[in-house]
Amino acid sequence: MTMQRAALIAALILPFGLLYARAGAELAMGAVDILFLVHAARTGDWRWARQPWFVFGCLWWIAVMICSTPIPALGLGPGGWKSFTQALVLIRLLVLAAALGHWVLDTPAARTRFWLALAACEAWILLQSWQQEIFGVNIFGDHRWGDGALTGPFWAPRAGPPFSHLLFLTALPVIAALIARRGTAPKLAAAAVGGLGFATTLVIGQRMPFALALLGLAVTALAFRPIRLPAIGLGVLIVLAIPALKLVSPPSFDKLVLETGRQVSHFAKSPYGELYTRATVMIEHAPLRGYGFNGFRDFCPEPRFDRGLPALGIGPTSLKRGACNIHPHNFYLQAALDGGLIGLVLFAAMNAAWLLALGRGIMRRPMALGAFIGVLTYAWPLASTDNFAVLPMAGWLFVMLGLGLALPRSGPPEPACLYPEATIRPTTTGSPA
Repeated sequence: MTMQRAALIAALILPFGLLYARAGAELAMGAVDILFLVHAARTGDWRWARQPWFVFGCLWWIAVMICSTPIPALGLGPGGWKSFTQALVLIRLLVLAAALGHWVLDTPAARTRFWLALAACEAWILLQSWQQEIFGVNIFGDHRWGDGALTGPFWAPRAGPPFSHLLFLTALPVIAALIARRGTAPKLAAAAVGGLGFATTLVIGQRMPFALALLGLAVTALAFRPIRLPAIGLGVLIVLAIPALKLVSPPSFDKLVLETGRQVSHFAKSPYGELYTRATVMIEHAPLRGYGFNGFRDFCPEPRFDRGLPALGIGPTSLKRGACNIHPHNFYLQAALDGGLIGLVLFAAMNAAWLLALGRGIMRRPMALGAFIGVLTYAWPLASTDNFAVLPMAGWLFVMLGLGLALPRSGPPEPACLYPEATIRPTTTGSPA
């Protein structure tokens, strides 16, 4: 077995590990990274390390490591060596994306198999969400979460984020292939695929994943002309369907609409408002040196961060109202807390470089557009998020990024299995990742 084939097998295991086996996902990621680095060392091919997104990523990683290094005389690394060790292994995520984009997925056959693995994960989340909605329990006997959100195939409300991030990458190639066929039936099937995907985001009932799915729909309407009018029509239909959700799924309606209204009307005193205020105060206290990796979790409860933001009319925060958590629920606030304002700038530059690299040639290439949207919904700054560097959510980001970087920007559309006229040829991608 060649190293590349072994790396592909590990890469195909990775998405399923992200669903249920975090340790397995880490092992699969480690295998891909090590095999890729051995290959690069043997061949002397380090072009991928000169890509702008990787350079910015390494600079951000170095900034977080510096802020995590325990040097009390400089006020660095208050979290100690544990924080530094956690910062040190961040590089594995960047190497994973480079490995997928530059080497592991360098043939149409490999990309098709990897896309099918992601599509299978998306379909599983969809099926389990609807089973729970219709029958009250998922396959494991888990019920809807107490706040009304569906848990899908998980025990906790974790179905919404991966489903919305993967939605366009997995659905757009299918929809584009169907509308390219003659006749009415394929076009109706395409409409059903899109409608079912958004109906699922609605019934899951998680606010931010639903909002990010709407962002993805807007980008699709702007970038992909063949389905522009249907995408606009679907957007209108979704807006009209929200009131009907109260009849179809009252718990989802309460979570998606009523609770959102309550939090927005008193946002500063809501749990999210408390978190963001507390994080901003912490950044003001250490704008350059930050707090190192996971600094928010370690130091948020300290009383010196209680004061609020008087200049904005926001009063003191309170731990009883949810001012502290294991992370600040926003990637950009987390970047500033972990690596200081310099780390924040480098993190933003890395995200922008990702989107620039993925944005070429997406107008006529549905899978490339889907990968772009998937990464955009992660990079979007106005969002409530998970911890950036922790699996499983970080894993979904970097597998989508790696696949997007591997896609060619010319030739027949992918995945070839959906297009009868497209043949799978063992050619490499047009540009290194």
